Amino acid sequence: EFRRVLFRSAAARRFEREMARGHGHNATERAKRARTLGRLLQNALSALVIVIAGLMVLRELRVDITPALTGAGIAGLAIGFGAQTIVRDVISGFFLILEDQCRVGDVAVVNGQAGLVEQVNLRTIVLRDDEGTVHVFPNGEVKTLANKSKDFSYFVLSFGVGYDDDPAMVIQAMREAGDAVAADPVLGEFVMEPIEVLGIEALEPSQVVVKARIKTEPLKQ
Repeated sequence: EFRRVLFRSAAARRFEREMARGHGHNATERAKRARTLGRLLQNALSALVIVIAGLMVLRELRVDITPALTGAGIAGLAIGFGAQTIVRDVISGFFLILEDQCRVGDVAVVNGQAGLVEQVNLRTIVLRDDEGTVHVFPNGEVKTLANKSKDFSYFVLSFGVGYDDDPAMVIQAMREAGDAVAADPVLGEFVMEPIEVLGIEALEPSQVVVKARIKTEPLKQ
């Protein structure tokens, strides 16, 4: 039994290592998915080992397990009818993981609640907010999910300038500032694309608002 537990943990760890291979931004994204799938795999293997170990113990005790298996099938059918909510949660969780909607380590907003994703299980998704409060959502109850760190983020900036200022000069100055950030030895490694000036966003009574954004690695904005 001890060997089985060691094998289960080693298999999960190796799976995570294989999934996380890569460099730079790709490695970070693969590592998130590897942690999510690794925990799910370890939980599934744990349940499988416990069931097999229980059946082996019963067999060693010379207990006929055939009626037990038959009874378990009938009981499982009856429980299935009474546990439709759980079945819905599990199916929703399966597609959430399959479609890679959210991974452990992402920052997400689930049903209006923002937080760091700590667990993605078949039945639940677990968030921890800025105050350290843990929020548990059944997957079947997730109506809206906004992943704020999937693949990339944006640093959005707006400048208010006077009506007498030349918009072309303002936009050129913003581009030069963005290029300086991309060339910075510390900040530049987080910049994925050059600054994108979106243009004039609003005409306010006292100023013209010019908007731009810089594409960055997830959560580095």
